[in-house]
Amino acid sequence: MSVITIQLGQCGNQVGREVFHAISKDLHSTHGLCSRKENDAYQAASKERFFSQEETGVPAARAVLVDMEPKVIGQTLSMALKSGSWKYDDQSHFCQKQGSGNNWANGYCVHGPKHKEVIMDLVQKEAEKCDRLSGFLTLLSMAGGTGSGLGAFVTESLRDAYPTLFLLNHVIWPYGLGEVIVQNYNSVLTLSHLYQTSDALLVHENDAIHKICAQLMNIKQISFQDVNQVIAHQLGSIFQPAYSSDGASQYSRSPLGDLMEALVPHPEFKMLGLRNIPQMSENSLAFSTFAWPGLLKHLRQMLIANAKMEEGIDWQVRPPLPGLPPSQKQSLNRTAHFNTSIANLITLRGKDVQTADLGGFRDPALYTSWLSVQDALAVWKTPRAFNKYEKSASLVSNSQFLLKPLDGVVAKAWKMFASKAYVHRYTKFGIEEEDFLDCFTTLEQVIASYSSL
Repeated sequence: MSVITIQLGQCGNQVGREVFHAISKDLHSTHGLCSRKENDAYQAASKERFFSQEETGVPAARAVLVDMEPKVIGQTLSMALKSGSWKYDDQSHFCQKQGSGNNWANGYCVHGPKHKEVIMDLVQKEAEKCDRLSGFLTLLSMAGGTGSGLGAFVTESLRDAYPTLFLLNHVIWPYGLGEVIVQNYNSVLTLSHLYQTSDALLVHENDAIHKICAQLMNIKQISFQDVNQVIAHQLGSIFQPAYSSDGASQYSRSPLGDLMEALVPHPEFKMLGLRNIPQMSENSLAFSTFAWPGLLKHLRQMLIANAKMEEGIDWQVRPPLPGLPPSQKQSLNRTAHFNTSIANLITLRGKDVQTADLGGFRDPALYTSWLSVQDALAVWKTPRAFNKYEKSASLVSNSQFLLKPLDGVVAKAWKMFASKAYVHRYTKFGIEEEDFLDCFTTLEQVIASYSSL
């Protein structure tokens, strides 16, 4: 089944371009040990999922590009076309000549209603190209105005127009030290609106990806493109085809549906985090070998200790002993920084994938008590390697991974709101103080729910 990607704002369009580039690169990769029949099935599933075949013979991304300024969309279209292996449809983009000024309210209250009809028409045309549509993947940033404000509006419009399809928001969490002065307001408004509309939010933190670029990829002068390429690699590692069970005879039919079924058992819990291992520079890769026991041992500890990469993991963090009452377990989790999971999805790709032992992820101590391990852990596998890695493992986790940064953003935004700082910039576009209070209430409930695990 197909997935339509909606690229919103500068960040969403730049990340989207790198995602399609990574997927196209993987499609044409000759690296990895699998049969020709296997490879053909993998390529066919991926192409149906992400590309439509054009008369020119060059696959076109199943995507709609939206920004309120033309520069980034122009660059995105041009760079895709220059690749020679894929492109964007010439008619599947919309832009204006006036941005949102890093103001969520401008994107949500002004640009959204004004341009809703033309944007949704583009989405419908893209949907009509699909024989079978799984749902929508939106790409956006929380910090600015267009991606966040217009992104929230478009998400609500998608839910109204396609109530039975799956809707996954991929959200870029801003740098902690700040990108714009009102980023915490924009973040609170974005998250609270998406949480009430979307099926799930898949979050990437800029600070974490920046560390991966510096410490694992050995990049000296890190650019946004470097950061976006790491994000794209991680997204490709979970969205490219894989068998959803050991006995499956065909690749996953509904990628978003299978993801939601595995990870979102309750609508109160929608926050998903993503880890991928290994990640390294191509120079280092040439001198490295990997075995499943080592990869999975590191990935399990990354989950437990809430580490975003395989360097600097705290190996002292351990799951609580079985049989502890919930109140004692929560207290222990807070002091030991143990990351409790609701559900996990592991995707394994590459050589000898059937030999990988996932027993360490079946420990009931890793999970909440209200879901059995059988229901809390899903595993996808394929013998086809992903890009240049002979073996790789990805983990999508519905867990407490975002508690600390979410609590921090809400606290900073509340502090500004208490002194009425910059609130007038939002009220002039129609967002009232009561709207802020509703958003704070929504996110404080999310924090309370995840804290209680």
